Amino acid sequence: MTREPRSAGSVLRKIVAAVILIPLAIVIVAFAVANRQIVTVSLDPFSSEHPASSLALPLFALIIVLLIAGVVIGGVAAWLRQAKWRRVARRLEREVEELRGEIASLRRGSGGVANVPEARTPPERLQLRPPVR
Repeated sequence: MTREPRSAGSVLRKIVAAVILIPLAIVIVAFAVANRQIVTVSLDPFSSEHPASSLALPLFALIIVLLIAGVVIGGVAAWLRQAKWRRVARRLEREVEELRGEIASLRRGSGGVANVPEARTPPERLQLRPPVR
């Protein structure tokens, strides 16, 4: 069983992820332990004493759910904003494939060598002369 050596970038990425994620996980767990009290979230703006719809859950759960919703909304907004660039990239990829096909057909038609003009020497007026001392 042969195993490919890991690239330095892969190992470095795992170390950086561990350095960031482990302290973040510790902070989240500490936050959850410190904020276990139950809060009531009312979705009825007209009656605060007897709301038509309310939800009772621990404070840390409410904050984590709101953070996740914010990340999802931000991701969707970024994805929608980048739609123009994805469309341009797809168009350019199609053009590249068409040009590659055209190059291949030209090479097949000319016997494997593209019609490239032969290199010529530039006119004398364009040639550089060695410096005079």
